[in-house]
Amino acid sequence: MEECISVFDMLKIGVGPSSSHTLGPWRAAERFLGEMRDIKILDKIIRVKVDLYGSLSLTGKGHATDLAVMLGLSGQDPEYIPVQNIASIIKTIEDSNEINLGNEMTIPFFFLQDIVFNKNFLPFHANGLTFTAFLNDETLYSSTYYSIGGGFVVVEERVNAKKKTEIKRTFPFPIQNAEELLHFTTTENKLISEIVYENEKSMRSEVEINHELIRIWNTMLECIYIGCHSEGILPGGLNVRRRAFDMHQNLIGLANYGNPQEWLEEIRKTEVKFRQILKWVSCFALAVNEVNAALGRVVTAPTNGSAGVIPAVLMYYLVIENHQAGEKEIKQFLMVAGEIGSIFKKGSTISAAMGGCQAEIGVSSAMAAAALCEVMGGTADQVLMAAEIAMEHHLGLTCDPIGGLVQIPCIERNTMGAIKAINAAELAMVTDAKNAKVPLDKVIDTMWQTAKDMNSKYKETSEGGLAIAVNMADC
Repeated sequence: MEECISVFDMLKIGVGPSSSHTLGPWRAAERFLGEMRDIKILDKIIRVKVDLYGSLSLTGKGHATDLAVMLGLSGQDPEYIPVQNIASIIKTIEDSNEINLGNEMTIPFFFLQDIVFNKNFLPFHANGLTFTAFLNDETLYSSTYYSIGGGFVVVEERVNAKKKTEIKRTFPFPIQNAEELLHFTTTENKLISEIVYENEKSMRSEVEINHELIRIWNTMLECIYIGCHSEGILPGGLNVRRRAFDMHQNLIGLANYGNPQEWLEEIRKTEVKFRQILKWVSCFALAVNEVNAALGRVVTAPTNGSAGVIPAVLMYYLVIENHQAGEKEIKQFLMVAGEIGSIFKKGSTISAAMGGCQAEIGVSSAMAAAALCEVMGGTADQVLMAAEIAMEHHLGLTCDPIGGLVQIPCIERNTMGAIKAINAAELAMVTDAKNAKVPLDKVIDTMWQTAKDMNSKYKETSEGGLAIAVNMADC
């Protein structure tokens, strides 16, 4: 049976800076609480210990993995928690040496002892973590989870996770790869977004689909807005200065607006030339990932580290390409992007700890290129070609964050991924799909092979590349 992945699995609302190292462990902590409730031992727990393994350990401090685990164990929801409350919640835990487990009962918690960073890797995946609950001096309950990218969390084997998914979902158009997607668009005479919409309707009402897609977009828009209006230094010790604020001020000048929607309309009024287009797109992408780096609320697209590409390209379409575009085109864009991301996840990986940055920025650029191509009138063949072109020019991109922080080179890479996505869509639009030499599925296969061949030190460990060429003191 096919693996059924929803658009809303690929585009999740959460808190930065990393989907695999922050959102995933946060969700794992929630699942652990749920397990303990199910077997009715939550009220018997006297201590909880968390062991982080592999990439979660090596870059966990910079990615706020320890904070995410504490917030998850506290019963906080990353989708709805007021981000301004995060610092005070963490400070209370650290100062009191206690944690309000599941927001239901308080137990001792010494974060320096009860969160253990183990540099060794577990066999199944680079991002492993084990939760252990102590019921008394001798009895304990333990579960191991794997954060496999994009906020997805599995227990034991990915195969088992797929089986559980298949029990709950059956799509009218089951899609495992790009060839199958193209087949359905041809036989059904539908756009890619229309095929995706039919699949989504098999799981939820049209009202819910439309509401959630717009909620995702509004979260993206608010994130860009906040990033463009926030200045200062990003947390973490690298002393990275926010740049979106200054870029935005230079681009928009004196303007009157009071909220993100009014701001969007104000940008649409500006006269934009080629160089300014590059600046605007870069500004949008920088804004999102500066918010992400500051533990702000973003949408994984498909990950937090690559969260700026899709919003930046969608904003490009709205403010440069089509001023009349509205909710219809926004939903169309997001559905195509989500479907392309799901195909990459099924055929390769969206985890930088498994595949390097090609699995994050590369995939997000492919998602954005495909989505832009469809809303600009591209055929299904051209849409898939746009995704292929975008990924082709990200193959082999390593993940080597300085200080384990999602800042250098991650923030700038979002601007590059967005620009490449726009270029890929334009190239696909002027190309006869019959002349395509490399199908998208072949590029996905190549990406996965590249991921397997890539040295592990270039996969989100901060043990290679820029991470060791430049140390914290140099910054």
